[in-house]
Amino acid sequence: MTRVSDPGAHWTVPDPARLATAIRLRAVRMVKPQGFGYLGQALSSAEQVAALFAAAAELGILDEDASAAYGQDGSPVEAIGTERSPVADYVCGSLGQGLSAAAGFALSDRLKHRDRRVFAMVSDGELEEGQVWEAAMFTAHHRLARLTVLLDANNSQVDGPVDTITTIEPIAAKWEAFGWTAADIDGHDVGAVSRALAEADNSNKPSVLICRTSTGYGLRCLPADADGHFIKLPPDLAARAEAELLERYHG
Repeated sequence: MTRVSDPGAHWTVPDPARLATAIRLRAVRMVKPQGFGYLGQALSSAEQVAALFAAAAELGILDEDASAAYGQDGSPVEAIGTERSPVADYVCGSLGQGLSAAAGFALSDRLKHRDRRVFAMVSDGELEEGQVWEAAMFTAHHRLARLTVLLDANNSQVDGPVDTITTIEPIAAKWEAFGWTAADIDGHDVGAVSRALAEADNSNKPSVLICRTSTGYGLRCLPADADGHFIKLPPDLAARAEAELLERYHG
């Protein structure tokens, strides 16, 4: 996913950690009607989304009806995002393309003398795609320092744990070798993510935040063997998940 910040647009979030819980709660409610869905990605990236630009539905950027129609035929909020997805400027139905789009946005801003930041969210599984590294080289070569990548390193992809498919470590060293500033942080520490985003704003290189996360984070009720990539959520488990998050949100 790629997001280009709109100059002059700001959202104030007094409690980003509480917002991350709200994001997880909304994700559970969106997946609940189907009984399955890409819940793990929301559980692993909630703090990153809260720190970056908060959650669209929680801030009123996304219509409630659109949010409730997630995954249904004809809904603008698709299970697997495409170019029709709202809120973000570019959402990749095909993995690996987001950083290329983000680099294009950043280069366009420079050519048009627009000083604004560009953010891209990618995953560690995507690092198996060669296009990511081509885009990383291009971005560093052109010193597109206004571009920041949030890399959700949750060790999960469709075929299983990332480290059983392809060895991608050491992640930070690879990005640094490509000319980036890299920060390896706890992706569930919203304060650490916020601080890293602020530090990236002062870098003279493009920056990548390697956010170490888990696809089951924030939901103790999930079984230990739950498939983090595509979580099954039968009615009884959905009810327990919703109750757990509601208690934390109001507690």
